Amino acid sequence: MNTIPTLSASTICFYGAGSMAEAIVRGLLHKQVAGADQIVMLNRSNRERLDYLAQTYQVQTAAEEDAKRVYLRDASIIVLAMKPKDAGEALAELGPLLREGQLIVSLIAGLSIATIQVLLGSPVAVARTMPNTSCSIGHGATGISFSPETTEAQRAQVLSMFEAVGMVSVIPEEQMEILTGVSGSGPAYVYYLMEAMIEAGIEGGLTPEQSRELTVQTVLGAALMMSETGEAPTKLRADITSPNGSTQAAIGVLEAGSFQPNVKAAVHRAAERSKEMGEAVRQALL
Repeated sequence: MNTIPTLSASTICFYGAGSMAEAIVRGLLHKQVAGADQIVMLNRSNRERLDYLAQTYQVQTAAEEDAKRVYLRDASIIVLAMKPKDAGEALAELGPLLREGQLIVSLIAGLSIATIQVLLGSPVAVARTMPNTSCSIGHGATGISFSPETTEAQRAQVLSMFEAVGMVSVIPEEQMEILTGVSGSGPAYVYYLMEAMIEAGIEGGLTPEQSRELTVQTVLGAALMMSETGEAPTKLRADITSPNGSTQAAIGVLEAGSFQPNVKAAVHRAAERSKEMGEAVRQALL
């Protein structure tokens, strides 16, 4: 199998085997960024979950402590995919196993690069990431911040991994909270809007199936229109908003309800809450 050179000689060990780890593995295999023989997935004790992953993706798995230590010690890239509450113990155990040249990729929300390095006991190369749930279907948006210790080759490896499940934006770590507000939590805002559109359609006499299908296609079409034309949303909105027409009447209702200010406030509140949660994680682990 032809693989992208940046990962062709690497072994990737997922320390945690939940849904986001599975989504990334699925993307790596589907895009042929890495082969199943390069991937290991570990968890604390759920053998049934590991058996499912091994059968579905043909990856290597382990739940036994001795085997886990060997895999972690030998991996080129270790992806931290455990729950925040498990991170302290897991990283304290991982630190002594690390060797020079290994790369740590974190999926743990709120856990800063500095905290990861403190828990590991050394200034290792770390990539902190914030993917969103759309990664599970290959259309995610992932923010990535790198520690100064990461090499250009390691950065390329991380970009290859996450480009397999969507688009990537490299940002300074201090912008990770606002990225969380925009894209990490963002799908929920769109789903909330869609809930209201579907309910209104049903109230107007459409069947639930019709209202759902029309709403999904409308949102999908609007997103693709913006993506493919490169036009600003302001212009695209103006193009379909005739003076005194039905769309203008609808926009007027949204403006009266402070729709845009409320959406912006929601994004900023999500960012603030992300920062609060990150600080709580840091205090609980250190």
